[in-house]
Amino acid sequence: MDPKSKAVVVWLVANGNAEKALEVLAKHYGVTVPKLKVGLPKGRKRNSVGTYDNRSKTIAVLDSDTLKQPFVILHEFYHHLRTNIRQEHKGTEKGADAFARDYIQAYNTAAKASGK
Repeated sequence: MDPKSKAVVVWLVANGNAEKALEVLAKHYGVTVPKLKVGLPKGRKRNSVGTYDNRSKTIAVLDSDTLKQPFVILHEFYHHLRTNIRQEHKGTEKGADAFARDYIQAYNTAAKASGK
């Protein structure tokens, strides 16, 4: 995905449209759009703000505020991407973090270039 498109995805999430951002990502990578829900599965509330469940193809986030956190949404989308493209495991946390940081860096670069 080109840097401008990555910046748009981050902007969509940060501005409350995570669903649209997931649609853009899924279309670009040729995978299904993951479901998105507020509320973590039992046992996950203590030390995470987002999870991905491969069986239901659902990204679950801690609360509605988390829906506007690009890092969390992109991190969990990476897990969706890995399980749908490779039909294997969800990938490493390090890989998911790098995926999210790459998109956020593109956004920061675009924002800096536009003077915002």
